[in-house]
Amino acid sequence: MCFSTSTFNDNLIDRSNQKKAKSKTSATRRLQLKSKLLKKAESLLVKEKEQKELERENTLRERAPPLNLSGLSVQELQELCRDLHHKIDIVDEARYDLNIKVTRNDQEILSLTQKIYELKGKMKRPKLRRVKKSADAMLGALTDTRVMKADFKANLKTVKKEEEKKEEVTDWRKNVEAMSGMEGRKKLFDAGQ
Repeated sequence: MCFSTSTFNDNLIDRSNQKKAKSKTSATRRLQLKSKLLKKAESLLVKEKEQKELERENTLRERAPPLNLSGLSVQELQELCRDLHHKIDIVDEARYDLNIKVTRNDQEILSLTQKIYELKGKMKRPKLRRVKKSADAMLGALTDTRVMKADFKANLKTVKKEEEKKEEVTDWRKNVEAMSGMEGRKKLFDAGQ
């Protein structure tokens, strides 16, 4: 299949015209459509929020019906209180168990993600914790630093340097003659020990 350059160029021009034809909406029209979409999304969010609130109220009515305390004797009120405390204990135990499960799952997720990073070869830096300064360090920051340096220098011990043994510089030719042969090697071996 052989194309001439004129048909190829014509095809390119037609494609570029088609792309330009698709984006003929004006900026004001796009802005108007965008604002309508945002208004619609806002109204949907409000409806969704109201629906969730109604569902919450319905579940609360279902799970915790209103109490009728009128006309009850003291013993009946005490029995009602015991029942309510028992229900509260059951709910607290369930909540506590769920909290423990969630924390365990979170720790497991963290450990697994860390293993994944290790397997990929990418190490994630751990978060550094803020270190609290000690009272001495805070006082040192507030007081004059020159005074602190003077105290520091006063507490240092003086160390005497040992004088290094200086080897006498002799003529190297004599040293080479003395070290040659088996006697020289024996001297080097003895000096090493």
